[in-house]
Amino acid sequence: MPEALVLGGGGVAGIAWITGLLAGLADAGQDVTAADVIVGTSAGATVAAQLGSGVALEELDARQTKPELQAAEIMVDVNLESFRDQVAVVLRNATTVPEMRRALGRWALGAATVPEPERRAVIESRLPSHAWPVRALRIVAVDAESGEPRVFGNGSGVSLVDAVTASCAVPGVWPPATIEGRRYIDGGVRSIANADLAAGASRVLVIVPLGAEVFPSDKPLAVAVEELRGGGAEVATVEPDDASLAAIGANPLDPRTRKPAAEAGRAQGRSLKIEWSRL
Repeated sequence: MPEALVLGGGGVAGIAWITGLLAGLADAGQDVTAADVIVGTSAGATVAAQLGSGVALEELDARQTKPELQAAEIMVDVNLESFRDQVAVVLRNATTVPEMRRALGRWALGAATVPEPERRAVIESRLPSHAWPVRALRIVAVDAESGEPRVFGNGSGVSLVDAVTASCAVPGVWPPATIEGRRYIDGGVRSIANADLAAGASRVLVIVPLGAEVFPSDKPLAVAVEELRGGGAEVATVEPDDASLAAIGANPLDPRTRKPAAEAGRAQGRSLKIEWSRL
């Protein structure tokens, strides 16, 4: 049975931290990047695409820590706790999870953001390759109007850059991504990691830079993990330790967090022993 790597959302700091963590695990003889299936959500979608590019993990880490190799990013001033308060206001009249997703979609569609092509160019610069990898890649986004999730994959007919752009479209911060005439927002609107999409794998490693859900979910991480274990999979989850949390900081969208987050992630990975468990 296949092994799966599940990478959750967490902004540019999350991209850096996941990359550093994976490099640190490899340093310690626990390279998990050859997983048969990768599920990527938001920041995790970026890392998933980067892992499939053929670029060595060491170079991917350098792209986070060395200024001359870093992708072009757009600075945005967002405090995670204040953002959660904004989300609560947007959702105040919604009573079901589908209604909440549609409310977040309306917010995203009406928000003043940078132009969509400018945001897409950022994602384009993050990815060493714009071709889908051979291995199975599942990138999650949510339709801004219907609230329905969509999983983009190797055979979806959608460009990798567009799929990652959609999965990274944080509502209220970045413009929804247009794909086939529809507008899509961040896959984290469904779940912080969408770990249930790894069902069928014998072993699943879930890496979540932010840990807790940012948006209400009908498939929260804890539930998805228990379902995977109930299905017979060995599952391990990794969240930032205290040093990594400090490096990620209150604004995970700040490009200046990349170097410290990657370095903290690598240190954590080097000292980490993955603990697998099943029911």
